[in-house]
Amino acid sequence: MSDDARPTPANDRQPPEDAVHEGPIKTPKQLVLAVLFAFVVPITVIILLATFVSTATRPAAGSDGLQAEAIGQRLQPVGAVTVKDVSDVSSMKTGEQVYAGQCVACHGAGVAGAPKFGDTAAWAPRIGQGYDTLLLHALKGKGAMGPQGGGDYSDLEVGRAVVFMANKGGARFDEPKAPAAGGGGSGDETAAATASANEAATAAAAAMANKPAVSVVANAAAGSAATTAGTAPPALYGQVCGACHGAGVAGAPKLGDKAAWSARVPQGVDALTASAIKGKGAMPPRGGSAASDADIKAVVAYMVNAVK
Repeated sequence: MSDDARPTPANDRQPPEDAVHEGPIKTPKQLVLAVLFAFVVPITVIILLATFVSTATRPAAGSDGLQAEAIGQRLQPVGAVTVKDVSDVSSMKTGEQVYAGQCVACHGAGVAGAPKFGDTAAWAPRIGQGYDTLLLHALKGKGAMGPQGGGDYSDLEVGRAVVFMANKGGARFDEPKAPAAGGGGSGDETAAATASANEAATAAAAAMANKPAVSVVANAAAGSAATTAGTAPPALYGQVCGACHGAGVAGAPKLGDKAAWSARVPQGVDALTASAIKGKGAMPPRGGSAASDADIKAVVAYMVNAVK
């Protein structure tokens, strides 16, 4: 048998010429399906992933975050303006409300020499001075306590707070009466009111003349720190925080005292603000006030800047 007559091995056989470039897609229908799946599958996967992520971060069913009240709190204005009509007696705060909003910062724990709320032994000598003297001290300030304890209330509201605290300490003072509408009192009532005002002015002058040195020192320190910082103190500092930080009482770091603030400043304003909001040591939460987080942070930043 010649070499030409030998059969060709299977591995040496060449495929037909039209089968060399043949692929998996052989018909137009298969091409359309391939293109369709090339777009549909990735898009479907993306949609499923997006749905999974949004569902994972969405509040669970029944969460308070989607309640109307919670939504309203998130949308409420940052601040509000309250206009007080001093002629409207019904709008005046009660003694308990004034105490909770202002006086509790010191009287709640008995700091800075303030008689503790409900402590009959601490209140006994003060009650003996009488209501008028206690009211005068509350209005004009005494010791480390500034005028009205740093608050902004009418004389009637301060009087109610004095009666509320004194009576919890063992007194039996009557609730102060609101002024009559229209002011149309008799001549005797007018004369009595004038005499009472003159007596109060005289007593106030005597009280200011005998004002303890600690209050003077506190005011001087606050003024010096404000000058150093170059900015005016926030209103909240004068209303609440200055009662303790102005003179450095009850362990509070004194305004402008670099040594007292040296261990606190490195913590940062945010950390110090969190401590003020939660309360620390003798200081109650928010200093005993109802101030917002932003107001408290402004005061903290002001005190920190005063020692830089």
